[in-house]
Amino acid sequence: MKDIETEVDIDRWMRSFYVKLLNDKITAPKFLELDLETHFPKLVNFWAFVLLDKEGYKTNVFDKHIHLKLEKEHFTTWLHYFNESTNELFSGEKADTAKLRVKLIATTLYHKLHGEYEVF
Repeated sequence: MKDIETEVDIDRWMRSFYVKLLNDKITAPKFLELDLETHFPKLVNFWAFVLLDKEGYKTNVFDKHIHLKLEKEHFTTWLHYFNESTNELFSGEKADTAKLRVKLIATTLYHKLHGEYEVF
């Protein structure tokens, strides 16, 4: 299995991930009003910034998620599908980095939303 190498890889990965999120009773309601075709390029840009050192991503990820009122079960489910999608498609340094970074993102976002630390 190959590692995450291109924005095309990231797009395929995020689409696989979101199919899982949209079919789960816990996470699906959080995406009801999201225009996915507008959202996917933002996801690709974010992960290209994180994993491929692509410049240009300036959006504050946390501000974009505060209104969702995410609870621990949302984070746990989201992380499960993120890791599952990553492991199904990729293997290597970038894939491992993505899984580490997403735990940090989840922990930080949870703290900002709830004022307490939950290590995921």
